[in-house]
This record gives sequence, C-alpha cells and structure tokens, in this order.
Amino acid sequence: MITDSRKIEVGALFFALHGASFDGNDYAVQALEQGASAAVIDREDILHGNPQYAERLLLVDDTLQALQALAQEHRRRLAIPIIAIAGSNGKTTTKELVSRVLAEKFEVSTTRGNLNNHIGVPLTLLSMTADTEFGVVEMGASAQGEIALLCSIAEPNYGILTNIGLSHLEGFGGVEGIRKGKGELFDHLNENGGRAFVPEEDVVLCEMAKARKDMAVEYYSRTIGEGFRSNLTGDYNRYNIAAAVEIGRYFEVADERIAEAILSFTPDNNRSQAVKTERNSLVVDCYNANPSSMEVALDNIATMEAEHKVLILGDMLELGEWSEEAHKTILRKADTIAERIILVGGEFAKAYNASEGLQSDYTLYPTTAEAVVALNKEPISDSLVLLKGSRGIRLEKLITEL
Repeated sequence: MITDSRKIEVGALFFALHGASFDGNDYAVQALEQGASAAVIDREDILHGNPQYAERLLLVDDTLQALQALAQEHRRRLAIPIIAIAGSNGKTTTKELVSRVLAEKFEVSTTRGNLNNHIGVPLTLLSMTADTEFGVVEMGASAQGEIALLCSIAEPNYGILTNIGLSHLEGFGGVEGIRKGKGELFDHLNENGGRAFVPEEDVVLCEMAKARKDMAVEYYSRTIGEGFRSNLTGDYNRYNIAAAVEIGRYFEVADERIAEAILSFTPDNNRSQAVKTERNSLVVDCYNANPSSMEVALDNIATMEAEHKVLILGDMLELGEWSEEAHKTILRKADTIAERIILVGGEFAKAYNASEGLQSDYTLYPTTAEAVVALNKEPISDSLVLLKGSRGIRLEKLITEL
C-alpha cells in the first residue's frame, strides 16, 4: 500500500489521498505508469478520462475511508493480538521498547517511525502479513475523537497510556479534554473486553482505569524497570522501560531476553539522544515538546553533573490560549537550572518579555536559522547542552554548530 506517488513500487496498490495542498487523484495515472498494480481514486473524471486504465482504476466514494476500511478488514482477518500505545509523552520510545521485547517471543509488526495518525495506523495494519503474530500500534492524537477512530480501525486487545500530559492543549480544548481524548483508548478496551497496563504510581491513570469497571487491568510499579540497562538518557525513560518490562513479563518473555531487547534499542530521530561532539555534551530531545515533556527534560538536566550548562529551548507549539503562561512557567524553572539560556521562537520571546526576576543570561532568536548564524560566530564550548523544542522549530539544525 502506497499513498505517496513519489515512492511507487512495482505491484503496489496506490491510494489517492487528499491533502491541504494536493489531490492524490492527480497522480493516479502516473502511479500506474510507474508500476503500481492499481490505483484507488474518488474522482470520476480520472476514471472516464483514462479508459486505457479502466480496469486498474478503482473508484470509491472516499479514498481515505476506503483505506481505513481495508485496514480494519485486514486486521480482522489476521485475528492477532494487538496492543495500542497512546499518551502525551513517550509513545514512540515505549513502542520501540515494547516491540523489541515482544519480538523475543513473537513475530512482531509495529508502527514505523511515527506513522501514528488516521493514515499511518491503517498503513501499519496493512503492512502486517500472515506471518505476523503480534501487532504493536502507536496512536497519536491532537483532538478528541481521534483515538476513538484509530481504535475502531485497529481494534486493539491491549493498551497502555504512557501518561496524561499537556500536549496539544489547543486541539483538545484544555486539560480535561486531553484526559477525555486519551481516555478513548480505555473506553475501547472497556467496551470490547480488552486489557490495559497501568502504572500504579500514576494517580490520574489509575483513576481513569478504575472508572471503567468492565476493563481488565494489570497494575504494575514503575520500579520494575530498575536494574535493566538501556541506551536512553533521562530518568523519565524509566517509565517507558517499566512498561516494556511489564508487558514482556505478562506475555511470558524471560527477564534475560527482556534485558537484551531493552539494551538493543538506541534512540534516534532526536529523541532522548546523548550526543558527544568535539566541544560539548548534548542532550538532543527536540523531536517534540509540550509543557510536560519540557519539565521532565529540565528535571533531567538538573540532575546531571556539569560545570557549565546551556539550555537551548524552542517554542512549544499548539498550546493556544495557554501558550504564554506555559512558556513563562518553563522559563521560571529553566532559570534555576542553567546560567545561560537560548530561546528560539516568538512564543518564548513573548513569555520572556512578560516575565520578571529572571537571573540567567538569556539570548533570544526569532528562528533557528538565526541561531545557527549566531552560534557559528560565537561557538559554545565545554558545556552540557540541552536542545528541547517542538518539531516545527527544527532545533536539530543547531547540532552541527555545537
């Protein structure tokens, strides 16, 4: 299954999806000419205008709905156990750890990268084959109703919410909206005889689990991850490790195999990466950011030994009316941790200008590109440097300058 006409493979089935600035139908014939076996379209003019491809152009009412329906039917025919992983922070890391642990016993198919939305989840399901024994599916959401939709497609038997944090506040409509939206995974499990894995120290998740009285729950302590070595930086990752240990043990994977699987994972894609350069030690955690993940990243840096600490913080996006106060809160915390703080983006600039009593040495840049130029002229050396910000700020471009 392919949705990008630039990545056509011979024999593939092309789905002509729509985007804000493109219509996949316009590329359907091109996909066939490049070797696709057929193209699913939802525009009659494409079919009528290309009679030579009539047998290979499959007309449907809506290509996205067709993709989702096909994925749901494929999942039902496979009839395998599927665990869904959702939450505000740590989804991808937990997914990687859990899939590696389960792969010690099962033939596992899992979400590639962060294909965790209304398109990515169907593609993940359709990538599973008759050899797949267990599916691990990451589910992302930025508004209420999205997790419910993904559950209706993937029909998970098991689920884990990593946490309820302050991500996508604008889309969810506030803290209670986040709790309700992420809780749609528990709703699905509750209504369909599923089982959830819940850390007993997380008061919010325990309350949510107990409110769904028909849902089977495996409670576990986050301390069960202690003693398992990993390549992850940050104390907060022990929660992700504990989840993988709990799930591995539940499905009877031996502890020594669990340990090997966890240690085999090396984070990439700017998530919790410890990077050593010629001049500095970096903690690169700029794949995404929200108030919750920003706070734990700062807590982690605070515990690390270093003579000089530098914080490079990029805007946290999609916070809406909560943005200024959230950025001000982070500034107050950051101010106690490092003597030098570099801020990138307009949201942090507004928060800085509205804050009083900050003591650290601050430098503000409207964009990462401008920060690159400045750091090239005046390099940072002999420091522990945190890079943390939303993906749209692109702080990873600063790595070569550090």
